[in-house]
Amino acid sequence: LVRFGKWREAIRLEPPADRDLYRCWTAMTYYARAVGNAALGRVRQAEAEEQLFLEAAARVPDTRLLHNNKVVDLLEIAKEMVRGEIEYRKGAFDVAFAHLRRSVALEDALPYDEPWGWMQPARHALGALLFEQGHLAEAEAVYREDLGLGGQLSRATVHPDNVWSLKGLHDCLEARGEQAERAQIRLRLDLALARADSKVGASCFCAQAAMTAFTLPA
Repeated sequence: LVRFGKWREAIRLEPPADRDLYRCWTAMTYYARAVGNAALGRVRQAEAEEQLFLEAAARVPDTRLLHNNKVVDLLEIAKEMVRGEIEYRKGAFDVAFAHLRRSVALEDALPYDEPWGWMQPARHALGALLFEQGHLAEAEAVYREDLGLGGQLSRATVHPDNVWSLKGLHDCLEARGEQAERAQIRLRLDLALARADSKVGASCFCAQAAMTAFTLPA
């Protein structure tokens, strides 16, 4: 739901009945509700859900694993993502970006896993919101890194030709008037879009460009 911006569905999610047994599920339910409320501009509700998320996350033992990853490590990424989204909606952009950059660093530090331990790359949210605030150079660098074009990251932490970062990079190149590379990226983006089963308005549905491009369900 978070990946595809189904915010109204996300904020209506119910935690499992047995919250002691399903501690990870409980924590991630509150995570989705917090991010969903933040994306909809409901800051007070988002912060209330964030508190429930933090309380649930604190109850997840260090022994819980998701394949090669400790769930507590994944929840640290979620904590930074939630706080970044909330601070962004409060207009504290520098604080928001600091949290999102930390989420990227935490994600990069995860051990190799298939599928990925954290399924929505944190760079997609960081890049989208940087672009939205006019930080084109950093946003472009973020997308290049995610696509594996920056040459700085290991193969395990990049996502070549993913539609989200191709869209973000294309928008950055277009915004600064780059023509030659933009045409090349456009070809790759069109191929990725042809394989997609959902419309892509930005690299993250948390960006207004994505939220306003499509009608949200009531």
